[in-house]
Amino acid sequence: MVGVLRRLSVLDWIRIGLLALGLLSVLTGLLPAGDARAELTRIAPILLFLGAVIVMAELVKEAGVFDVIAARLAAAGRGNYAALFLLCTAFAALVTMFLNLDTTAVLLTPVMLALAARTGIAALPLAMTTVWLANTASLLLPVSNLTNLLAMDRLGMSTKEFAGRLWLPQAVSIAVTMVFLWVFFWRRGRRGAGRYVPPGPVPVADPLLFRVAATVCVLFIAALLLELPIQLAALAAAVLMIAAFAWRDRSKLTLALFPWQLLVFVTGLFLVVPTLSRYGLAGLMGALTGTAGGTGGAYRAAVTGGGLANLINNLPAYTAVEEVVPPGNRDQLLALLIGTNIGPVITPWASLATLLWFEWCRRRAVRVPPLTFVLAGAGLAVTGVVAAVAALLLTA
Repeated sequence: MVGVLRRLSVLDWIRIGLLALGLLSVLTGLLPAGDARAELTRIAPILLFLGAVIVMAELVKEAGVFDVIAARLAAAGRGNYAALFLLCTAFAALVTMFLNLDTTAVLLTPVMLALAARTGIAALPLAMTTVWLANTASLLLPVSNLTNLLAMDRLGMSTKEFAGRLWLPQAVSIAVTMVFLWVFFWRRGRRGAGRYVPPGPVPVADPLLFRVAATVCVLFIAALLLELPIQLAALAAAVLMIAAFAWRDRSKLTLALFPWQLLVFVTGLFLVVPTLSRYGLAGLMGALTGTAGGTGGAYRAAVTGGGLANLINNLPAYTAVEEVVPPGNRDQLLALLIGTNIGPVITPWASLATLLWFEWCRRRAVRVPPLTFVLAGAGLAVTGVVAAVAALLLTA
């Protein structure tokens, strides 16, 4: 037990502390038991989805699927940085949209950094591609971001309805992100090289396991397109991957696969934020956001959500502001979603994905210039949010 406690990081202790604070709020009556029960009932399917999709994605990575795709993208670029840029941004955006932003941050980042080491490509452009698109490409589908699941539940929308309203804001957001990535990190003066050496093929340790993992990914995406319950689709995919590894490589099936940190963090948030809302936070958010619809109300919600996300993290920011948005203001709520998804690219703690990304960069000794990260991120956040909200209002 003592050994387990010693392995906990500072961030782990913060997550546990947040859950403890939430439970204390319920025990002391600061948050009524009925309200707490309603919050936990609301997020139960979401927690099931998060746990299952991360286990699935981790095992897909262990099967070598991400490594093979990344290497083939670099080979397809044939040494041309512009081609590689387009391929890598498309890859990161698709992983975010279909497998969740945390998958991009946690699993795709180390793959991209390993690719950089093998080919001599500068690591920072690849790293920034994953962290920015993990946030800004997370608008399109309910699975892309936890905030999307909350918004879709609040609005009572289907997956097709949700994607139908957000496809244009998502396209605009990705386009703006690509411009900022190229200007700040990918152009010749920033990356420091004219061409790169295309990598050779990546060997696959177990071809059968690789094929099973690739098939599971395709089936999972098909389930999303067919609008099957996403938590059940993720659970089925995770079970298939666990069964495949139990058959072929049991050594990879460890307790570390289970993302208890994320589940503890989310549960704690959904107890603490409602408590704070009862004692002043809701009033402050209501004053900042307003209750008016239309263009003004949409931009106020987006700016409030994005600004608060960079102060306290996007998930509590979304839940705090969502509570004060009138039920009939659908565009205002979707604008809030844009602010809390695209906006958290300024501070390291603005989203959980960014926090996890920084940890990978630290492990791989990738230096991220703080001033460049903040200033470039601020420019991207402002431009991306303004443009995406404009695109949302065009589709109203």
